[in-house]
Amino acid sequence: MTLTITPVTEADRADWEALFRAYADFYKTEARAAEPQVWEWIQSETEPYWADIARDETGQALGLVQYSLMHRSLSGGMVVYLSDLFTVPQARGKGVGRALIDHVRAFARDRGYSSVRWLTAENNEAARKLYDSYAPASGFILYSVAP
Repeated sequence: MTLTITPVTEADRADWEALFRAYADFYKTEARAAEPQVWEWIQSETEPYWADIARDETGQALGLVQYSLMHRSLSGGMVVYLSDLFTVPQARGKGVGRALIDHVRAFARDRGYSSVRWLTAENNEAARKLYDSYAPASGFILYSVAP
């Protein structure tokens, strides 16, 4: 399969929305209220937040990746945080997820960032198989509490 990965533009809004909503559905959450804010981040010239879509040779949108910069106080530097990665079910196992991760890794490498980080659900076994091919899980546990 031939893939093209390009930044999300205004012309991609419908495909982005479909992928973003499918991603939210996968994690059994509602994201429609967040869509306007996330779309604003993507379209901003000053916000360090990016979104890219992977398409096949026919132009069909197969996957979405969204990423931003994150401060790392112990190193005194910045890393790339891959916040969202999603591929449509029919594209899973065909290299789309790997291509999107490698795309973000190239982004980080080209700009001199030391690493790319991301989280996933503990029970997301299919994704973890892919992620484990890059590096073992970090061993850190995420806590999220209300203010």
